[in-house]
Amino acid sequence: MGRITRRGFVAGTAGALSGLITAGGAAAADRGGALERAVREVAGGHRRRDFRGVWVATVANRDWPSRPGLSAGAQRAELIAHLDKAVERRLNAVVLQVRPTADALWPSRYEPWSEWLTGTQGADPGWDPLGTAVHEAHERGLELHAWFNPYRIANHTDLTRLVPTHPARRHPDWAVPYGGKLYYNPGLPEVRRFVEDAMLDAVRSYDIDGVHWDDYFYPYPVAGQSFDDDAAYARYGSGFPDRDAWRRHNIDLLVRETAARIKRIDRRIRFGISPFGVWRNASSDERGSATTAGVQTYDDLHADTRRWVRAGWIDYVCPQLYWNIGFRAADYAVLVPWWDEVARDTGVDLYIGEALYKAGDPAQPAAWQDPAELSRHLTLAQRYASVRGHCFFAAKEVTEDRVGAMARVVADHYRGRSR
Repeated sequence: MGRITRRGFVAGTAGALSGLITAGGAAAADRGGALERAVREVAGGHRRRDFRGVWVATVANRDWPSRPGLSAGAQRAELIAHLDKAVERRLNAVVLQVRPTADALWPSRYEPWSEWLTGTQGADPGWDPLGTAVHEAHERGLELHAWFNPYRIANHTDLTRLVPTHPARRHPDWAVPYGGKLYYNPGLPEVRRFVEDAMLDAVRSYDIDGVHWDDYFYPYPVAGQSFDDDAAYARYGSGFPDRDAWRRHNIDLLVRETAARIKRIDRRIRFGISPFGVWRNASSDERGSATTAGVQTYDDLHADTRRWVRAGWIDYVCPQLYWNIGFRAADYAVLVPWWDEVARDTGVDLYIGEALYKAGDPAQPAAWQDPAELSRHLTLAQRYASVRGHCFFAAKEVTEDRVGAMARVVADHYRGRSR
């Protein structure tokens, strides 16, 4: 008998329970959600326990691998160490960056092997990092969410530095240099279809628990530079009041189409996005937060994150609330209730992105020198019903824990196993 994945087991269970409900007629149907609850009880479903996550960033070897060119065995050992540390810290989810720069940490049909593995883009590392991560995470009772960056191609602007078979080399008209980096142009329908296909290749191939995006859509503004999408706007922008509205429409399409395609592959895979923590300041929009942040996702990244939640297009949102309690421009204690209200009654789970990396960093404000700052975040967030968990940036700090902030979170809030 072949191996039955966790989702395969759940699907079989759902089928059996569905038959019982059908046989039971109207009385069973009136139980309102009994099937869904039963499946989640049997399978240890995603909504049954609060999310305790950690991001593992691979771009520029931020968290893992520690450097490019390690042997397959050394890379695997480092990855396992991060998973074991997550278990030790009583976390229950790992968000692994598997497509950092239009490349792949699995044998993709669409894009080259990531240079962050071997030091050479396109070079086979001799093992399957994503496949290993999924298996080893599940062995430890951890969820594995695959983290993708939709549009970033490279941290430079030289197409000739990409492997010759790279899609951006084959389609240079897809690429836009901006701010010293290369990006795919979100305004081209063929680009949108391609990046969806590239990401969904992993969804079809692995027993992942979630598809995860971070805060990068249109790039963050760079003073004195403009993102050159003039030709795409001239071709596709008619009917929109301005370029900003057209750009937001492009990102909305990416979100909606990806969400629908994920559910067609497997309805149990959750789709989550971790945006920059400020949608809009109240000075720009009365629906916005009482903040004065210099970046607003709606205006600057053309990402209408509030709409995605209110419309229920995603399964969870994990805003990066990387500020301390009392920070004037973007107070954690202001933004948590704002996001709680956004998520309320939508069916979209709210997880809070936590800036563990700031704890003990001497360059950060005094609040971040206090090991109790992050624990106070979790205490505050417990007051809001929409908040269903937290995710910590990032894995290196979960291990190093410079001033004991993570240990304090565990002692105060994670004394038992997640449930």
